[in-house]
Amino acid sequence: MVGAECSALTDINIRYSLSIMRTDHVIRNIQRASQRGRAASCALVVTATLLFLAPTAFSQAPAQQALVQTSYANVHSGSSTNDPPLVLVPQGTILPIIGRRGEWLQVALSPQLRETGMVVRWYEGRHDISRRGVRITIGDEDSGWMHDSTVEISDVATP
Repeated sequence: MVGAECSALTDINIRYSLSIMRTDHVIRNIQRASQRGRAASCALVVTATLLFLAPTAFSQAPAQQALVQTSYANVHSGSSTNDPPLVLVPQGTILPIIGRRGEWLQVALSPQLRETGMVVRWYEGRHDISRRGVRITIGDEDSGWMHDSTVEISDVATP
């Protein structure tokens, strides 16, 4: 009789323990879902804050232009004096600024510069060459680099 009572108690304990374990499992799943929901709502709040409180962070910077101040300014193929010049631009020329790297401005080049500037290396058509084992494309560049000390930078007036 003792064995049967023991078996009945053990059976009850096992069923009780299993029900508690299942409840624990459900509670843990609910807690995990709640944490994921809090993380998602936090991300949503941060995004909303950035969109509403800092609209200028996502707006585009005003367009700028470079006015050549020196008698002639070099427009280089890269952002260094070690890069070869493409064209010498005369004083008073205005070039749209399309990028910046430190003290160097990337400016758009127009076909009209062939007539007003002194062309140093501005070949007709594009050519692939190999320089020190690196393949590069040259010719008919649509942009070049100028040091910011040779120009006056201003915003483009918008109508």
